[in-house]
Amino acid sequence: MFKKFQSSTDISGQTPVKSSVQRSIRSAVLEQWKIEPETLEAVWPKKEGLVLVKCREHISIYTIHGEPIFFQHFDGPIYPTLRLLHKCLALYPISQTHSQRLTISLTDPYILPMVRVDRGAIRFLLAGAHMMCPGFTSKGGYLPPAEEGLAAGVPVAIHAEGKEHAVGVGITKLGTEEIKRVNKGVGVEIVTYVGDDLWAIQSL
Repeated sequence: MFKKFQSSTDISGQTPVKSSVQRSIRSAVLEQWKIEPETLEAVWPKKEGLVLVKCREHISIYTIHGEPIFFQHFDGPIYPTLRLLHKCLALYPISQTHSQRLTISLTDPYILPMVRVDRGAIRFLLAGAHMMCPGFTSKGGYLPPAEEGLAAGVPVAIHAEGKEHAVGVGITKLGTEEIKRVNKGVGVEIVTYVGDDLWAIQSL
């Protein structure tokens, strides 16, 4: 989605978001991300207004003080930016060790449900490729257990083996149980990743 995105040519305008619309967006985020209201308030205080940045191909980026925090394609799911995901992880108590925080991210989808690809898939992900099923089902990969399985069309945070922070955000093309069963083809489509043009933009 942001592999060849240039703010100088791909933005058509910016407009402040009305308070009533912001309330609707906040409700949608709380429903879609399963994020705690206190966590959302920490990263998007109610007193801070949103600005809608309208982009090519019906992409909407929402910013606070110029910083992109989430985006949407048409009327589809609202995706957090990777920088927002990283900021939320940093809200965990600093007394926790790296291993404790990583365990939490595996079991608590506090922003988005988490999946993980093995080391071999990292270079493809960082090139913007969609993630194939074997990358999730191999020894270094991770998919939620059956009782917490995800359907197709669910936004996910994509982690990588050996990395603390999410390296991509995507949407499941297949349900996670189907990914395990068929174990071939694309399992998760990438919408943004570390190093793409959205990641490079710190202010709009």
